[in-house]
Amino acid sequence: MAQVASDSGPVVRRILLGAQLRRLREAAGVSRERAGWEIRSSESKISRMELGRVGFKERDVADLLVLYGVVDESRRTELFELARSANEPGWWQKYQDVVPHWFQNYVGLEESASLIRTFEVQFIPGLLQTPDYARAVVRRGHPDATPEELDRRVELRMLRQERMRREEGPRLWAVIDEAALRRPIGGRDVMRAQLEHLLDSSKNPQVTIQVMPFAFGGHSAEGGAFTVLRFPQPDVPDVVYVEQLWGALYLDKTDDVEPYLQAMNRLGLDSSEPKETGEIIGGALQRL
Repeated sequence: MAQVASDSGPVVRRILLGAQLRRLREAAGVSRERAGWEIRSSESKISRMELGRVGFKERDVADLLVLYGVVDESRRTELFELARSANEPGWWQKYQDVVPHWFQNYVGLEESASLIRTFEVQFIPGLLQTPDYARAVVRRGHPDATPEELDRRVELRMLRQERMRREEGPRLWAVIDEAALRRPIGGRDVMRAQLEHLLDSSKNPQVTIQVMPFAFGGHSAEGGAFTVLRFPQPDVPDVVYVEQLWGALYLDKTDDVEPYLQAMNRLGLDSSEPKETGEIIGGALQRL
């Protein structure tokens, strides 16, 4: 069994359980079609289970373990416990009224990551935003939202930041296009406070901030913003998150992830060195 960190959220636990079941199925020489029939479902349902994209019914897990020949009681107990914990609601689910369903999985992945690498073009990354800047961004994206809805969306973003500041929290490595430093979201005062906060954040040893300057010209991520999440568990692959206007892509297959890893590595090489970040942010402050 892969070890499950005590702070792993239900999303990552689903992925871990799915990986375990896939290996057991393959070791038993059972096809996905046969496994799907065993749980009164389909091959595609087994595929989604093994990728950790759906919840797990304990009855289905029990039937699959019988089919795969797993009789050791201690191992069965571990898998049942993992299934139960994978079905627990995440802390963020109390914000379902203001968080789109396609973003909830991201919050679950983010809280269990060991390294978050992100590239942003238009905005300061959410994990580095001040409350006032976040409110301005949210208001722009949701112009019809009530003040209460805005409060809850900002509150969720600030809670995500708090969880990142835990002792066992992940490293954050952000590459920010210079355009995001120059775009006065929320007005001069809000933007000034945001840039000052960015300066303070750059001094955190868990945070690395680089800037892709205008002077560089074209770069390796001209397709837009994206985030790469890496996890401490070897059974959990890197996940690339690409947000769209009304949805998001989650990529975890090696062939899909590799181009983004290469682009992120290239961005790190072509952008300012972290020690130059303060000077560039200071220059943006002087222009306000």
